[in-house]
Amino acid sequence: MTNVHSKALDQSIQVERIIGHIKGLSPGPTLIFTGGIHGNEPSGVFALKKVVQDIQNQGIKIKGNFYAISGNLWALERGVRFHKEDLNRVWTKSRIMELNGQYKKEEHEDIHQQKEILAEINSILTKESGPFYFFDLHTTSSATLPFLTVNDSMQNRKFTMQYPLPIILGIEEYLDGPLLSYINELGYVAFGFEAGQHDTMASIENNVAFIYLSMLFCGAVCQEQIEFHKCYEILAKTTGDIRKIYEIYFRYLIKPDEDFKMRPGFFNFQRIRANQEIADSGNKVIRAKQDGRIFMPLYQAQGVDGFFAIRKVLPFFLVLSGFMRRIRIDRLFVLLPGVNWYAKDRKTLVVNRKIAIFFAKQFFHLMGYRSKTLDKNRYIMKNREDSARNEEYENEIWYR
Repeated sequence: MTNVHSKALDQSIQVERIIGHIKGLSPGPTLIFTGGIHGNEPSGVFALKKVVQDIQNQGIKIKGNFYAISGNLWALERGVRFHKEDLNRVWTKSRIMELNGQYKKEEHEDIHQQKEILAEINSILTKESGPFYFFDLHTTSSATLPFLTVNDSMQNRKFTMQYPLPIILGIEEYLDGPLLSYINELGYVAFGFEAGQHDTMASIENNVAFIYLSMLFCGAVCQEQIEFHKCYEILAKTTGDIRKIYEIYFRYLIKPDEDFKMRPGFFNFQRIRANQEIADSGNKVIRAKQDGRIFMPLYQAQGVDGFFAIRKVLPFFLVLSGFMRRIRIDRLFVLLPGVNWYAKDRKTLVVNRKIAIFFAKQFFHLMGYRSKTLDKNRYIMKNREDSARNEEYENEIWYR
């Protein structure tokens, strides 16, 4: 058992890897929630523990399966983000292959934690039936309104639009190896919920409301069983006019040994203007490159993402992208100058930035592609839609 402390509640609880598993009396979806992937974010663990107890004590009838999984237990017990590696940056294909075989590198605590989480996920996918839904609960170092981080596949987009929350697209382009990108590569609905600042009561309350709404939206419970309007209002009342879809267009990556400090007073979704002073790097002032909103400014010791910048996606482009993905117009991309298939499976493009100068990354984003830099002249573009298990969700109400 691991002891986890909440500063907000001034209370500690004991949890194991599986916080709780509730099997419904009738068939239905399988929901997998993870909390505490970062050890300084205990709110998700406390919220999951409460919901599991509520379901059991109140006799809430669910369909399918409900799983609540603890993240980095070693870090949670110590109240730190991680030991040697960020547990939400190591879910790459190469690492998973190593873990499924014989891991030969130094086995520090974060690797041990990842092995156990991977084993639980593999076990659930093997023994349970779908549709499967994955939810990763987080909090932030600075004050924030709750929001969703979503890899932009159409199935993710359709599902998450049920929530009264701002949706942030494209974060997977800037992060290497987040857990949910690995799950999305397997084809399942998977996204993150950021509930608020690490050590506030509101973060626990927001997480609880989110968990119950997710159970409803998946079809695991009926509306009358979960105080739907109360849960919906808890999230809706905080978001107001920012309840829109945004995309990330910039990240400030902190270099090793860099003396980075955010300027005080920034908060999530705050409007910023071009050339505004945002942070300091030693004696150098870091300024905003263009107008937008600041996203996830870093106010903690650990982490390499100084801050992000986001902008609103216009509804017209969301509709256009949905249409163009359905007709698979991306098959014609290789007719454009500087664009070629990267491999024979025709799921990945390589884009020469010098030749394809007129085709911005946003153009490929419309078609469901996410980019990674291959070298200084080329992008690798992988289609988010190719791995989606649409047939698993096509009969769900939200998917139609």
